[in-house]
Amino acid sequence: MAHANEHPGEQAARDPIKLIAVRETALSVDEVLRAVGDEAAGGIALFVGTVRNHDAGADVDALGYSCHPSAEAEMRRIAEKVAAQYPVRALAAVHRVGDLAVGDIAVVVGVACPHRGEAFDACRKLIDDLKREVPIWKHQKFSDGTEEWVGEYISRRSGCGLF
Repeated sequence: MAHANEHPGEQAARDPIKLIAVRETALSVDEVLRAVGDEAAGGIALFVGTVRNHDAGADVDALGYSCHPSAEAEMRRIAEKVAAQYPVRALAAVHRVGDLAVGDIAVVVGVACPHRGEAFDACRKLIDDLKREVPIWKHQKFSDGTEEWVGEYISRRSGCGLF
């Protein structure tokens, strides 16, 4: 009889990246959940990032996301890195660009692994690295009429301006 960790379902899938996208249209949690469905997964972790009504003590009315043309490729690079670190059966990540209102979904990521702890860890690594490394910028509009750009990753990294 084979040991539990020798079962094929305990191993990472050969091609676990099921969905990577940057979109101008509304995001679907159900789409990401379907994308990461895997019969060998004992745990699926999802993270849904939404537009909140405040930031740093100021009321936020709306915001817009824009991205560098390399954003989707950077998301894939990070997804591949996460899939190499954890026994990922399936992984998906989608990010919204364009104008969003308070309460709108800005990002959805999902990871399926053989066990819940691995799924939680891989999902957290995925969203944290996406937030830190993908060239997507947030333009916040505050209730007092002021505005702020957040996440100027690419301009710090390569000297490029915002696109």
